[in-house]
Amino acid sequence: MPHRSFNLHLVSDSTGETLNSMARAVLARFQDPHVIYHRWSLVRSRFQLDQVLEGIKAEPGPVLFTLVDRSLRHSLEEVCGQMGVTCLSVLDPVLEVIQGQIGEQAREKRAAQHVMDADYFRRIDAMHYVLAHDDGQGVAGIEEADCVLVGVSRSSKTPTCFYLANRGIKAANVPIVPTSPLPPELDNPPCPVIGLTIDVPALIDIRRHRLKIIGGTGVRQDTNDYIDHEAVKAEILAARRLCTSRGWPVIDVTRRSIEETAATVLQLMEAWHARRGGSAPMPGSIGV
Repeated sequence: MPHRSFNLHLVSDSTGETLNSMARAVLARFQDPHVIYHRWSLVRSRFQLDQVLEGIKAEPGPVLFTLVDRSLRHSLEEVCGQMGVTCLSVLDPVLEVIQGQIGEQAREKRAAQHVMDADYFRRIDAMHYVLAHDDGQGVAGIEEADCVLVGVSRSSKTPTCFYLANRGIKAANVPIVPTSPLPPELDNPPCPVIGLTIDVPALIDIRRHRLKIIGGTGVRQDTNDYIDHEAVKAEILAARRLCTSRGWPVIDVTRRSIEETAATVLQLMEAWHARRGGSAPMPGSIGV
């Protein structure tokens, strides 16, 4: 039975990432939902809210919001109530639980997660680190890494490292190339080393797409081995054996999103530090 389309208004006094993530997580549980998104971010004045209210009146639909200013919240809820439109402050239930545990009221501070504090600069520093240590670059700086990802070419090492950097994690990535030895810095690594692997057909598809993007002038001389089924199969098997021989855990990324892979990396990092009696770096918050 086809779903009827509906309007969904996401109203935030910050970037709106929290609302976007929550909406995606909920709607992913439905099959082909027909949603018309109306994203209203950085709503911090009465004038801006009036524009939002006009938009809701023109295209009514459920309203999810994260507004700190009490007067703006009250006006939004009041107008939605008059229109008979569902209006929900998505953070209130969580705030009530946390306030009950801590025993104090939360501060009324908009975009508190976006302040330029130590956590913010840690994420920026981690991003610079990833740029400098991508694809085997700057191996001498591995001692500064929080983790190292290894794997064959195009096994999603780089996007995973950038995602981790947005959590304040300095992640270096080192490619496993059949004809090249790993850098000696990985003989006794000062941080967790985690392998990424992928199914042969999936990797070949990714590599074919990559070759198509870079065009003929950028195609390597060993293109046949790069996408040949047997050669790729042997490459992946050799990489897995290498990781096993060194005691490095391996994550199969074939059917995982970057977010899922990064979450598993963080779990493996915690386990690595727990075995050594230490604690893993505390991931920073992603923009909400």
